[in-house]
Amino acid sequence: MSNVENSVATKTNKNKGSKPPGTVEDFAEAAECLKTLAHPVRLRIVQMLLHGRYTVGELAADCGIQDNVGSEHLRLLQRCGFLVSEREGRRVYYSVAEPHLEKLMACIEGRFLPYGAKYR
Repeated sequence: MSNVENSVATKTNKNKGSKPPGTVEDFAEAAECLKTLAHPVRLRIVQMLLHGRYTVGELAADCGIQDNVGSEHLRLLQRCGFLVSEREGRRVYYSVAEPHLEKLMACIEGRFLPYGAKYR
């Protein structure tokens, strides 16, 4: 048996009979929100908003999309509770409402961006 196989077997045997809490049904809402997040524009929007507040126009310009398309992406992210908006005069600013997004984005950046999450 190789070291990797031995390590997996040890972990499997150690955890036998002890399952983590939850059921498949308990993860339904999480799965829906993760599906919403799983879009390159929405990931970039979240990344931007983790660094400050932005308007639809600013986010859309950064992503290279039209404002109305940006508004739709923001609406979907708000529906999952990831973002909040705040009106200041004629402008609406968006910001992150879900603090766990920072850890999730750090994981994504570390795995998929060439420079990782070194700038955080």
